[in-house]
Amino acid sequence: MADKLHFDLVSPEKRVFAGEVDQVVVPGVEGEFGVLAGHAPFMSTILSGAIAIHADGNVTRTFIRGGFAEVTSDGLTILAEEAIDLASLDASDIERELTEAREDLGQARNDDETKEAEARIEKFEALLQALAH
Repeated sequence: MADKLHFDLVSPEKRVFAGEVDQVVVPGVEGEFGVLAGHAPFMSTILSGAIAIHADGNVTRTFIRGGFAEVTSDGLTILAEEAIDLASLDASDIERELTEAREDLGQARNDDETKEAEARIEKFEALLQALAH
């Protein structure tokens, strides 16, 4: 049996995943990277997008928004601002949310409303891109 990688995915609300996997592919700021058991230690800021968790011949994709990935001798830990199982999403719902966010941006009355709408637009665009792949 090949070595397994211990992987933890944590969001502010909960521990989303903890277990032994074969590989995790992460969207880092310097490009996508894969982590296997025995990977050299490092840290990376992550981009909004999908991580791919490979385990026992299956691949699970989870959308993450913001955060950090840390590889140590103990495994990989991702601390994400938000984590959403892509299998639970419907593209038409995300498109509707994106349209509403764009409308909110057009109607923003101050910098705070503008920043909030822009952040929602960025999130929904990244979600749609992750769903398309």
